Amino acid sequence: MSSGSQSKEQATKKEGLVESVKTIVYAVLIALVIRTLAYEPFNIPSGSMLPTLLIGDYVFVAKYPYGYSRHSLPWSPPLFDGRVLENPVDRGDIAVFKLPTDNRTDYIKRIVGLPGDRIQMIQGVLHINGEAVRREQVEDFIRELPNGRFMRLTQYRETLPNGVSYMTLDVERNSIADNTPVYTVPDRHYFAMGDNRDDSTDSRFLAHVGYVPAENLVGQADVLFFSVNGTARWWEVWKWPTAIRYGRIFNTLD
Repeated sequence: MSSGSQSKEQATKKEGLVESVKTIVYAVLIALVIRTLAYEPFNIPSGSMLPTLLIGDYVFVAKYPYGYSRHSLPWSPPLFDGRVLENPVDRGDIAVFKLPTDNRTDYIKRIVGLPGDRIQMIQGVLHINGEAVRREQVEDFIRELPNGRFMRLTQYRETLPNGVSYMTLDVERNSIADNTPVYTVPDRHYFAMGDNRDDSTDSRFLAHVGYVPAENLVGQADVLFFSVNGTARWWEVWKWPTAIRYGRIFNTLD
């Protein structure tokens, strides 16, 4: 092969490598833009939002409904304070937020209290501004345990003053957070609770979570796009078909 042919081949390889790197960079940038401005996937690691969200669910969180803060960006860089293009939160939204006590950990809960609201739990019943939130007992929720057994849990349909309705669990009567003082939600803050009322560390525990600043909101949980029951490890390919909860794929969230 002549030196001219070798040089041409090397130039072609170099050009191909440059194009491949550019393609990867563009793909990463597009993914970051989508993750920052549109949707970000989250997985559910705990049972605090049962029965609405199960351990092993994966949800898309929409970034745009509440506007953007530094927590909309990967790693929450302190580039600016407050929110840009801010929109109010609706009572009953399922929101992802950064834990106020560390500004790093992602939490997912339901927003039940808006700025200025007075929130209280009395004998397991949510009260907003002195009025009991309507709830009615429905059929028990059947929870599948890791050992393959099942547990029946008392389930209620709760309906907020704005008409948003969803299921909650009340596993234990007079549990530690079934009776609380009155919480007055500060300006530009929200009160968040898990639907699994007896197994959720949320705004009722001021030292651990407390009131959620508007700036800490990451986005609104919008679509449940995938779900697995935890019976298959990632490398156990032969178990995947039975580990997927097919009926939960691409469900919208209430």
